[in-house]
Amino acid sequence: MIDLRELKERRDEIQANIEARNMKIDLDLIIDLQERRSTLLQRAEALRASRNENTAKMKGKLEADVRSALIEEGKVLKDQIADTEEELKRVEEEYLRLGRTIPNYAHPDAPLGKDESDSTVLRHVGTPPTFSFKAKDHVQLGEELDLIDFDTATRVSGAKFYYLKREAVLLQMALERYALDITMKKGFTPFITPDIAREEILMGIGFNPRGEESNIYTIEGMDACLVGTAEITLGGYYAGQVLDKKDLPIKMSGLSHCFRREAGASGQYSKGLYRVHQFSKLELFIYCLPEDSERYHNEILAIEEEIFSGLGLAYRVVDTCTGDLGAPAYRKFDIEAWMPGRGESGEYGEVTSTSNCTDYQSRSLSIRYKDDDGKNQHVHMLNGTAVALSRAIVAILENNQNEDGSITIPPALVPYTGFDTIKARS
Repeated sequence: MIDLRELKERRDEIQANIEARNMKIDLDLIIDLQERRSTLLQRAEALRASRNENTAKMKGKLEADVRSALIEEGKVLKDQIADTEEELKRVEEEYLRLGRTIPNYAHPDAPLGKDESDSTVLRHVGTPPTFSFKAKDHVQLGEELDLIDFDTATRVSGAKFYYLKREAVLLQMALERYALDITMKKGFTPFITPDIAREEILMGIGFNPRGEESNIYTIEGMDACLVGTAEITLGGYYAGQVLDKKDLPIKMSGLSHCFRREAGASGQYSKGLYRVHQFSKLELFIYCLPEDSERYHNEILAIEEEIFSGLGLAYRVVDTCTGDLGAPAYRKFDIEAWMPGRGESGEYGEVTSTSNCTDYQSRSLSIRYKDDDGKNQHVHMLNGTAVALSRAIVAILENNQNEDGSITIPPALVPYTGFDTIKARS
């Protein structure tokens, strides 16, 4: 969350940012709750002081009628304190709940806009392939080569699940290790992360675990959810801790399963592996000093580009507009790879993103470091997808298909797969 102490001082700026992100939040209501909270805190403090005075007066010898009056006064104060504290708890919970809905400030260079159509393409890298034949999409390729089974997964698990088979399994494992090797050379410590996180961690990271619009699977009977990304578990790793400044930056790469409800997602652009309920992903995460976060944001983007350019894929880098940033991000870059089977004749589709969330998440999760003056300050937190394995497989299959139905494996992956071609099935 933002620093709620700034609500009044930066009200106009915060309101403009809310509108730029195409969000509807009653900022005046939150400010009113803040004022009520302050009033109740003062009242509770004054009542406790009166109670302490009352207790002090009862020490020593007193006339019976004086003692009786003090006892009665003490009972009244006790009830008043209980009522005030109960009201304070209600107000404080609502204040913090609504305060968490206020988005992070946006980078001054982030494009203004309502949705992805208003984002800015920063650069194109590589040239989309041309084919002397009608290119197939990954769904058709996966079926013909017996690599992906959607039908059986639908019967067993439901829609938007899948089985990977045969060479596709080795391809995914190759992608994992290929990306891990690159990130480890850049100083990232590898993790395999839990698939479950407590709701308080999700809320601290900026995910809404409840409600119709939530993209999260909650676990019945538990204050926990299936994670949609390792950003959640890597971001929660140091929750409630004070880090040593000399240990920063902390660089982590987390391999995890990801579970997403994808409520309302449908249509041609969501078919196949592109948008599913479960997939695997290698996530990058950095804790750093505030003055370094912009530099490390660019570093994560450079790593993502190295991974996808190394796969020989054409892609473009997108500076995400304010309306598509999401609440936690200060700035976000997407990489969209060319997918020949997307749309009528091929289109770019998102394969990675990276976000600088500044101190928005660390403030909620209470992750701090001691500065040179010995004062606790909030770290900055950044995340980025090294590779979303299912979408990378989409791009590899579609871009490397051959007229005979076979798939050429990118040279960078051959040392990991042990084969350079997925042969056509006769």
